Amino acid sequence: MATDKEKLNKGLKTLSWALPCVFIGPTVIHFAFINQLQPLYPVILGIGILIAFTGILLIFKGIITIVNSMT
Repeated sequence: MATDKEKLNKGLKTLSWALPCVFIGPTVIHFAFINQLQPLYPVILGIGILIAFTGILLIFKGIITIVNSMT
Protein backbone atom coordinates (compact mmCIF):
# COMPACT_ATOMS: atom_id res chain seq x y z
CA MET A 1 0.00 0.00 0.00
CA ALA A 2 1.56 3.22 -1.16
CA THR A 3 0.57 6.64 0.10
CA ASP A 4 -0.32 9.32 -2.42
CA LYS A 5 1.64 12.25 -1.01
CA GLU A 6 -0.25 14.89 -3.02
CA LYS A 7 -3.60 13.74 -1.63
CA LEU A 8 -2.11 13.52 1.86
CA ASN A 9 -0.84 17.10 1.63
CA LYS A 10 -4.22 18.26 0.34
CA GLY A 11 -5.94 16.62 3.31
CA LEU A 12 -3.50 18.19 5.76
CA LYS A 13 -4.04 21.62 4.19
CA THR A 14 -7.79 21.16 4.54
CA LEU A 15 -7.36 20.27 8.21
CA SER A 16 -5.12 23.29 8.71
CA TRP A 17 -7.94 25.54 7.38
CA ALA A 18 -10.42 23.79 9.67
CA LEU A 19 -8.45 24.51 12.84
CA PRO A 20 -9.06 28.29 12.93
CA CYS A 21 -12.73 27.79 12.07
CA VAL A 22 -13.16 25.39 14.97
CA PHE A 23 -11.89 28.02 17.42
CA ILE A 24 -13.27 31.20 15.84
CA GLY A 25 -16.82 29.89 15.29
CA PRO A 26 -17.70 29.18 18.94
CA THR A 27 -15.99 32.42 20.00
CA VAL A 28 -18.22 34.45 17.66
CA ILE A 29 -21.29 32.53 18.85
CA HIS A 30 -20.38 33.25 22.48
CA PHE A 31 -19.83 36.92 21.64
CA ALA A 32 -23.27 37.04 20.01
CA PHE A 33 -24.98 35.53 23.06
CA ILE A 34 -23.26 38.03 25.35
CA ASN A 35 -24.64 40.94 23.29
CA GLN A 36 -28.22 39.78 22.73
CA LEU A 37 -29.65 43.29 23.02
CA GLN A 38 -27.61 44.64 20.11
CA PRO A 39 -29.37 45.08 16.75
CA LEU A 40 -26.81 42.93 14.89
CA TYR A 41 -27.28 39.95 17.21
CA PRO A 42 -28.91 37.65 14.60
CA VAL A 43 -26.32 38.52 11.96
CA ILE A 44 -23.36 37.84 14.26
CA LEU A 45 -24.95 34.63 15.53
CA GLY A 46 -25.52 33.46 11.96
CA ILE A 47 -21.95 34.21 10.98
CA GLY A 48 -20.67 32.30 14.02
CA ILE A 49 -22.83 29.28 13.23
CA LEU A 50 -21.70 29.37 9.61
CA ILE A 51 -18.01 29.50 10.61
CA ALA A 52 -18.44 26.62 13.09
CA PHE A 53 -20.33 24.52 10.54
CA THR A 54 -17.64 25.22 7.94
CA GLY A 55 -14.99 24.02 10.39
CA ILE A 56 -16.85 20.77 10.98
CA LEU A 57 -17.27 20.16 7.24
CA LEU A 58 -13.58 20.88 6.59
CA ILE A 59 -12.59 18.39 9.29
CA PHE A 60 -14.66 15.65 7.68
CA LYS A 61 -13.39 16.51 4.20
CA GLY A 62 -9.76 16.54 5.38
CA ILE A 63 -10.04 13.20 7.18
CA ILE A 64 -11.73 11.57 4.18
CA THR A 65 -9.01 12.92 1.87
CA ILE A 66 -6.26 11.59 4.14
CA VAL A 67 -7.89 8.16 4.35
CA ASN A 68 -8.32 8.06 0.57
CA SER A 69 -4.66 8.91 0.10
CA MET A 70 -3.66 5.74 1.97
CA THR A 71 -5.61 3.34 -0.21
